Amino acid sequence: MQLLPVALGIMISPLAIVAAIAVLGSSRARANSVAYLIGWILGIAVGVGVSMWVFHLLQVNARRDPPVWLTVVHFVLAVILILGAVVVLRRQKPVVQKMAAADTPREVVAAAPSLPGWLHAVDEFTPARTGLTGFGLFVLNPVDLSCAVAAGLTLVLGDVSLAAQITVAIVFVLVSSLSILVPVSYLVVRGQTAQPILRKARDWVAGNTGIMNALLLLVIGALQLSKGIQGL
Repeated sequence: MQLLPVALGIMISPLAIVAAIAVLGSSRARANSVAYLIGWILGIAVGVGVSMWVFHLLQVNARRDPPVWLTVVHFVLAVILILGAVVVLRRQKPVVQKMAAADTPREVVAAAPSLPGWLHAVDEFTPARTGLTGFGLFVLNPVDLSCAVAAGLTLVLGDVSLAAQITVAIVFVLVSSLSILVPVSYLVVRGQTAQPILRKARDWVAGNTGIMNALLLLVIGALQLSKGIQGL
């Protein structure tokens, strides 16, 4: 259950969802959206997998008393996540208005100041470049990556076997990617007829996801802060 808020925090990441919306409305929507999904899933998997590997090497689960640096990790994660929540809340209002009025992928990207400027050319992206975009938007986003590190640390500290940790990690990655997996799958099945529904979903995302994500980040940050305090 400790992993559920972290998975939800990644699932409703505004940055990833807005970029996905731009890709879903691009000229190569099917191929590029699948590539974006693959890149996003790989990003989550690498973030969680590398974190687990590092924490296993450091043998954090073999020590009765947590080392000082582990407490520091919890505090650092808490600060990043709480600051991320504040940034999301401050940017939400203008994004809602601009996203609702956007019609093209270029306008969608322009409505989200957190997205890199080169995404304005999303209509010209190849599947390979779109896949790298999905991967990069996760591993280069300190908030999303912090969620992956928190998940990896929670898994390693759990009193279960390595095989069970890997199984839970795979489920975690799949659950975390549902916000991208579902619309991409719908577009692949329905083609252009999916666009009206996807547009309605985009408008809902613009109005609700940022606030929900900020609240979840605050919860996850508070959990990491609590763990850090317990380690003092």
